[in-house]
Amino acid sequence: MASIVNHENENKNVKSLHVVMVPWLAMGHILPFFELAKILAQNGHTVTFINSPKNIDQMPKTPKTLQPFIKLVKSPLPYIEELQGAESTQNVPLNLTGYLKLAYDGFQDRVTEIFKTSKPDWVFCDLVSDWLPSIAKSFNIPCAYYSIGAARNLVFFNPPGERTDIDLYSPPKWVPFQTTIHLKRYEVMRIQSAVKNDYGRKFSRSDADKLYASVDLFLFRTSRELEGEWLDYISDQYKVPVVPVGLLPPPMQIRDDEEDEKNPEWVKIKAWLDSKESSSIVYIGFGSESKLSQQDITELAHGIELSRLPFFWALKDLKEGVLELPKGFEERTKERGIVWKTWVPQFKILTHGSIGGCMTHCGPSSVFEMLYLGHVLVTLPYLLDQCLFARVLEEKKVAVEVPRSEPDGAINRDCVAKTLRLVIVDEEGSIYRNNAKEMGKVVSSKDLHNEYIKNFIATLQKFRVHSDN
Repeated sequence: MASIVNHENENKNVKSLHVVMVPWLAMGHILPFFELAKILAQNGHTVTFINSPKNIDQMPKTPKTLQPFIKLVKSPLPYIEELQGAESTQNVPLNLTGYLKLAYDGFQDRVTEIFKTSKPDWVFCDLVSDWLPSIAKSFNIPCAYYSIGAARNLVFFNPPGERTDIDLYSPPKWVPFQTTIHLKRYEVMRIQSAVKNDYGRKFSRSDADKLYASVDLFLFRTSRELEGEWLDYISDQYKVPVVPVGLLPPPMQIRDDEEDEKNPEWVKIKAWLDSKESSSIVYIGFGSESKLSQQDITELAHGIELSRLPFFWALKDLKEGVLELPKGFEERTKERGIVWKTWVPQFKILTHGSIGGCMTHCGPSSVFEMLYLGHVLVTLPYLLDQCLFARVLEEKKVAVEVPRSEPDGAINRDCVAKTLRLVIVDEEGSIYRNNAKEMGKVVSSKDLHNEYIKNFIATLQKFRVHSDN
């Protein structure tokens, strides 16, 4: 363990921190890390941000005022033939993700070099960084695990200690509080099928256990209001500080200027939204990494049509020409809906007064954007952590999940239509709409999230390694 010094009473001349960040090769990880980097920079701390050249080029530009505080390090990945130049999970099938893990391991030399020359105060590691804590400790640098997902994911998928009672299909019996979270058999089978004959470096539960047992601090993109009991459980089990950094909702994210209102894509979208009644549109989006099948799109389209609700469907999956909508769908629904097949400014759309609810895959960033605005949710999760999130949102009665067929998990158009109408317009669904508005007050509380950031930075100062060591 690094030698930790308590700086709780050092209020004057507090040392500016230098933090190194090494996020996983996925934009869904890189962007939340970058938001945290900008928050540190805004508070006068410096960040060295390491990732591959293509991923860094894809990131939003660092605001000019923060550029002196954030150093973006483009570290080339080792050549791996099977990746064909891909550097992100967006461009790699699930069964080849192991090759990305091998490539990610290639950051070790660059990280070691940075530790030798700069002696940072902290290094923030990600989910598959099992090699990073040992390197950090060899330089007496404390290591924090920053989870861009929920605390419950760690407890559910990698419960501390040797357990023989793990059952993914039932709520965990080892936590001292009530929860309904669980997985369905078709959800696990779908992932197992996707990674069948997976290649590259496997990341096992023992690797995760090694990582969690080696860090000096846990950071989670969450809040105590959402999962305080899960945070307390992790703190009790690992005996190290566990700190929520808040939800980092969009208005807290630091940018130079608002997106150009004259952007031609946004101008067209806004004109269409302006023509619709207040709170009448269902926004439908499944993020950049959910892999919809042709059957999924066909049943979704028919379900949306059967619901008779106005809709805006962001569906970039069609741009490659591999997938297609049912014949005549766009013509039949053109008076009340639109399918947008290129980039969309999601948060700008969600802030428009015509949006009355959302259908989502339960990616955390999307959900926080939607709940920030008090939008009720219809959920259709794909990845396992998204499935758990969908159960939690149902627990809190701000969402309803679209039922799927057993045992294959197929989407059914009638279930899509019925769920959409229940949540968005039926009187029976008013409880969900009201609860979503109430949760929106919490998610959008600037004072609350500023307090989380203040506590996060204070913890880094309190438990940094003394510079004399």
